[in-house]
Amino acid sequence: MADAILDMAGVVRDFPGTRALDHVSFALGRGEVHAVVGENGAGKSTLVKVLAGVQQPDAGILRVAGERVRLASPRDAERAGISAVHQDANLVPQMSVARNLFLGREPRRHGLINVARMNALAAGIVTGLGLRVDVRRPLGAYETGVRQMVAVGRALSAGTPVVVLDEPTAGLEPAEADRLFAAIAAVRAEGRSVVYVTHKLSEVEAVCDRVTVLRDGRIVHTGPVAGLDRLRLVSLMLGRRVTPGPTAVLGVPADEPADEPILQATGLTRRHVLTDVSINLRPGEVVGLSGLLGAGRTETARAIAGALPLDSGQVTVSGASLRKRSIAGAIRAGVGLLPDNRKAEGIVGTLSVRDNIALAALPRLARAGIVSEARLDKVVGALMSRLRIKATSPYQPASELSGGTQQKVLLARWLATHPRVLMLDEPTRGIDVGSKAEVQSLIDDLAVDGLAVMLISSDLDEIVGTCDRVVVLRDGAIVSQLSGPDITEKNIMSLLAG
Repeated sequence: MADAILDMAGVVRDFPGTRALDHVSFALGRGEVHAVVGENGAGKSTLVKVLAGVQQPDAGILRVAGERVRLASPRDAERAGISAVHQDANLVPQMSVARNLFLGREPRRHGLINVARMNALAAGIVTGLGLRVDVRRPLGAYETGVRQMVAVGRALSAGTPVVVLDEPTAGLEPAEADRLFAAIAAVRAEGRSVVYVTHKLSEVEAVCDRVTVLRDGRIVHTGPVAGLDRLRLVSLMLGRRVTPGPTAVLGVPADEPADEPILQATGLTRRHVLTDVSINLRPGEVVGLSGLLGAGRTETARAIAGALPLDSGQVTVSGASLRKRSIAGAIRAGVGLLPDNRKAEGIVGTLSVRDNIALAALPRLARAGIVSEARLDKVVGALMSRLRIKATSPYQPASELSGGTQQKVLLARWLATHPRVLMLDEPTRGIDVGSKAEVQSLIDDLAVDGLAVMLISSDLDEIVGTCDRVVVLRDGAIVSQLSGPDITEKNIMSLLAG
């Protein structure tokens, strides 16, 4: 692009075992708001960190206003003309709003911070953002939306020609989001440019001129937002070309089986995350949760499992309400959750296969507070055999196992608790084809055994091929349910696109 203010050419960023950015070339025009979209793991966050100087590319060239730059730190990026707001804003709650707005670039007089001038400038910035706050008060005294707007205000007020916003409306009320959009319009009017990373397609349409789609670390599309319908955009993000199916506009729940549900979640609500989500699972049924990144799939499962606090809502298992909601309480009631990040929240690499399997089941296996080693060995041996867990022995460290085998160990851990409900969040992500087939077969076996299974997956083939019902979420709310022959990629994609 001839008039590009920012230009990336052939940028590569590698991490152990994965390539996060694969020869990415990206250009940002002057006075342009350019959206970057993609599913989880597509490379969006890595792209933001490279632009912000948080991470350095392994190959490729970055230019700002035609000049080649090397960004070794966020300070280098700002000096080069790039300011950024990360998804987890790096602010200091103990400091005043004004100090956070000008941290690292405070106005000075005779070498000392000019507090009066800083407060006056800060008051003008927050007023321009539509905020009614006392800039002298600690930032921590205000709610999340105000903090997010202060982070945005800090980036916009830096005066850099390029502003990078990573999920800027996370935690914002609709009115606050509208004020943010107005501020972006003002930045554009000044001839400055914005890289706008989001998972909300409505925001792409509302504020952006062009859109770039990342998938698996590669750019698969760049073009104007005008004329690009949502279905096409979703297809690009997921890597499937589809057209709307005959039931794509379903807006009412599908007919449900007559059996009584073993789990009922009603009105699950958490501000900015979930809105009145109600779902039930029956014995022997596999219910899929489908949605784009940020739709509320993982949050729904975590809320049911007691791992996500709610503003309102109720969960019952076999008719008994989980009043004191906690992870331990959910486990006692027979609810298990296999998390999507097995390394951070699942497997304990320093422990043996045996100990990893036993973790959740220790209270069940204990008598008077003492665990029978013989009983534990019997349970572990039976589960390792059933799931065909390949290890040199039950005492092999879990860190030495392949990703697929680690996933089986986590499944064994939950089966050791004798659950009635098992929620599986991306159970086949990052494992080889053989292990994936084994896990999918196991899901079918669990349903035949009478378990109620919730399956969360970004793999539409897996959802379509495994589930009896599919609940589709968008922006933290359920938009429809599909069952039987209505469960097709076309219908799901149409619902995802809205």
